[in-house]
Amino acid sequence: MPIDYSKWKNIEVSDDEDDTHPNIDTPSLFRWRHQARLERMDQAKQEKEAFEKTKRETEMKKEELRKKLREAELNGSADLQQLKVQEEELKKQEEEFRQKEEELLKKERLTPWNVDTLSKDKFAKTIINKEPAKKSDEELTEEERAERYRVFLEKNKSKIKNFGMLKHYDDSKRYLTENPEIVCEDTANYLVVWCIDLEIEEKHDLMEHVAHQCIVMQFILELSKTLKYDPRACVGPFFSKMQMTNKEYKEGFYDELNAFKERIRKRAAEKIEAAMKEAEEEERQKRLGPGGLDPVEVFETLPDELKKCFESQNIELLQETLLKMKKEDAEYHMDRCVKSGLWVPDAKAKQAAEEEARNADADINQESVPESNYDTVKSSNTEEVD
Repeated sequence: MPIDYSKWKNIEVSDDEDDTHPNIDTPSLFRWRHQARLERMDQAKQEKEAFEKTKRETEMKKEELRKKLREAELNGSADLQQLKVQEEELKKQEEEFRQKEEELLKKERLTPWNVDTLSKDKFAKTIINKEPAKKSDEELTEEERAERYRVFLEKNKSKIKNFGMLKHYDDSKRYLTENPEIVCEDTANYLVVWCIDLEIEEKHDLMEHVAHQCIVMQFILELSKTLKYDPRACVGPFFSKMQMTNKEYKEGFYDELNAFKERIRKRAAEKIEAAMKEAEEEERQKRLGPGGLDPVEVFETLPDELKKCFESQNIELLQETLLKMKKEDAEYHMDRCVKSGLWVPDAKAKQAAEEEARNADADINQESVPESNYDTVKSSNTEEVD
């Protein structure tokens, strides 16, 4: 079968020997043109290298910022807002880098071939079954990131928990070597959440054990960033450092471990406090009276003489006390008592009306007597003391 050369017929090749004038020294002109072209190629190469260097530096800044953001969220740091602003600025820079990269690629495509570029080794680079580039964490949306994390945990949660329960370095090294898929940022994130849950459950010893394994994973990830290697390739070097007599490295590890455990305790305490406040607010909402006031809070604001009336549930004493008070004060406090449900006016009359409605044939006549709802307050106060 003859070879079809038609696909190369429209290739544009820059030639240094085009259009020479008879009065110009042709060899010199060729050398000048060739030198000028080499300088342009070198300039384009330097521009591309400078761009790649700046891009790498930005990637390093981005990784450092991500670490600071995690720590700030864990510690509840006041710098969290400022770090988020920096994150937005880096995202804008990434967009500029993508545009710059597209411009460079376009410029490279439009540059005509020449004798120097045509003479490169054809087999210098071979790519077989190249997979499409995966999105980085920064390029993923919140939904995509959450879905990826969910799928990862679905596949590897039991393996991560097994790793978290290991004690000896040799066992951890062997386990991570056999299960390299869990040597990643998602594993470290899950271990952090697990530590917080254990501390909330007051499993302090187990929390400290899992915290050690969490710092092991974080140090492996940091070592990979420092060496610019895949994290899976840094498992062996990390454990070698820890098992050798590298005092400074070990001290740094245990300093970070102690600081991490302290942050976990602080974060767990904050979550417990938030949960208690939420439960208290739910209980308060259930207690609210018909006017939207809390009977417990209203009771605490009553004068002592009125408190005694409600505590003793003595209606006559209440009436006498109200008569002794200023009219505006008595009206103010009783209005709040009604709105909170602490005092239900004509309670028995209302009850009788309801009974009469349910039993139309019965002839029920009851005297309207005010009734106190103090039992609710008393019960609520007792629960709070407990």
